[in-house]
Amino acid sequence: MAEEEDIYTKDGTVDYRNKPANKKKTGTWKACPYILGNECCERLAYYGMSTNLVLYFKNQLNQQTTTASTNQSNWSGTCYVMPLLGAFLADSYLGRYWTIAIFSIIYVCGMTLLTVSASVQGLRPTCYEKDKCHATEGQTAVFFVALYLVALGTGGIKPCVSSYGADQFDDADPIERNYKNSFFNWFYFSVNVGALVASSLIVWIQQDIGWGWGFGVPAVAMAIAVVSFFSGSRLYRYQKPGGSPLTRICQVVVASFRKYRVTLPAEKSLLYETAEAESAIKGSRKLSHTNELRFFDKAAVKTESDKNRGSINNWRLCTVTQVEELKSVIKLLPIWATGIIFSTVYNQMSNMFVIQATYMDTHLGKFKIPEASLSVFDTIAVILWVPVYDRLLIPFVRKFTGHKNGLTQLQRMGTGLVVSVFAMVFAAIVEVVRLGIVRRHNYYNATSVPMSVFWQIPQYMIIGCAEVFTFIGQLEFFYDQAPDSMRSLCAALSLTTAALGSYVSSLLVTIVTDITRRNGKPGWIANNQNRGKLHYFFLLLAVLSVLNFFVFLVVAKRYKYKKAINKDDFVPMVTGGDDK
Repeated sequence: MAEEEDIYTKDGTVDYRNKPANKKKTGTWKACPYILGNECCERLAYYGMSTNLVLYFKNQLNQQTTTASTNQSNWSGTCYVMPLLGAFLADSYLGRYWTIAIFSIIYVCGMTLLTVSASVQGLRPTCYEKDKCHATEGQTAVFFVALYLVALGTGGIKPCVSSYGADQFDDADPIERNYKNSFFNWFYFSVNVGALVASSLIVWIQQDIGWGWGFGVPAVAMAIAVVSFFSGSRLYRYQKPGGSPLTRICQVVVASFRKYRVTLPAEKSLLYETAEAESAIKGSRKLSHTNELRFFDKAAVKTESDKNRGSINNWRLCTVTQVEELKSVIKLLPIWATGIIFSTVYNQMSNMFVIQATYMDTHLGKFKIPEASLSVFDTIAVILWVPVYDRLLIPFVRKFTGHKNGLTQLQRMGTGLVVSVFAMVFAAIVEVVRLGIVRRHNYYNATSVPMSVFWQIPQYMIIGCAEVFTFIGQLEFFYDQAPDSMRSLCAALSLTTAALGSYVSSLLVTIVTDITRRNGKPGWIANNQNRGKLHYFFLLLAVLSVLNFFVFLVVAKRYKYKKAINKDDFVPMVTGGDDK
């Protein structure tokens, strides 16, 4: 009987027939290629559209530099806010599988409309010569409708795909759990393979062949992503949705305030919890009690009135696991907040780095390199660093730290924050050198300066290195520290740092422009960047990154990792449990 139980997962996952998932027939690396293939194609579609978007705003829709930058940042931010909606639906009602499936179809519809808006006569902008176009209000409106349909589609995919891939590995199995740690590295690897194709081939198609083809190819890639995802349905493990996590959080808050006068018991065993090995929350393991944020423990104190009611009212009495869910989310928030500035720095690759490149020499012999295609070096850096980190750095660092993953998740994230500072410093140095050439040779009105755009390579590659540490560490951290039934929501929470990073970038551009353009000055971010001071903007981000790192050190030092209770570890409570 024990041997028979061992062939099934212990984390509550089921197969496509809604039966306990068989370890030998479902999940692990045999299911992951379909998920990784989906993510690779989806990211090709996303970056194929977003990498060059600021130039589409400028050259096709005829927008000013600051307007184009703000619109790009706002759209990018929305793409990272919408995951909150997708995550809520996945955790509460649909499950991750159907959320990915439904929103992928919406994504394809958005990409198709985007292609139509850039290629069909009457819907596409009117161009008088290359990169000098005019768009009517109607044409602009159609383009933005398509753009925000894509934002809605990506909102259902982003928070679920990484969590769904990690669901294919049983947390209660030590061997599979180790595979899960590697999964996040290879998940990000597949993201950047898609981004590599996007920032090289797709960007070239957009600028040298046409925007219709440039959006059409990513649309086809997204359709392939949907097919790839459905192909693996029989091999997947499915985590059942546990009901609305927001409702459970509200219940704990309400019950805590209702019992604010109740005295907490000295023994944690006196707090209310179900007597069974399984949690009362569908698809979630029980969580061990922690001593932080003890006010919310009042929600789990069973009073005489609770005992006399005969049945449990969840708005008056909550389990320890339910209370710990809320605590887990609250404890994640300070770590989450420190990711915003890093995302602001990351946003510059599709924003100010591209604008900087437009004033540099983008020729390689007779071939003109698309400005946005320099982001390919960020992708190359990630693709190089992921296997180096996973196969070389982890075993090497493990010898010194004794930690199975070399660095803890928080140490990994902090390392990336430090590395990102150097990217902004180098970008500032490149701009100082470029402006020096402008001044010496009076190139103030020149469309480009005789300084190769390849000087930007180090700033892209440094950010790529920082991503491997911070973004992958963040993915793993938020999945691991999230309660089982709230993993999509916490993944979405981590993604909102990218959204807020984009909005902070947009806000900084607005503030800097308003302050530095007073009294008729061109400002730091000028329409003619040969007269601007973009290096000051990069240095401002470097200073904010340093301050952010010190805040991260304080909150990371105080953080305590969660502990879930597996079925095999469960010990029945003598008191304080369910009195059935």
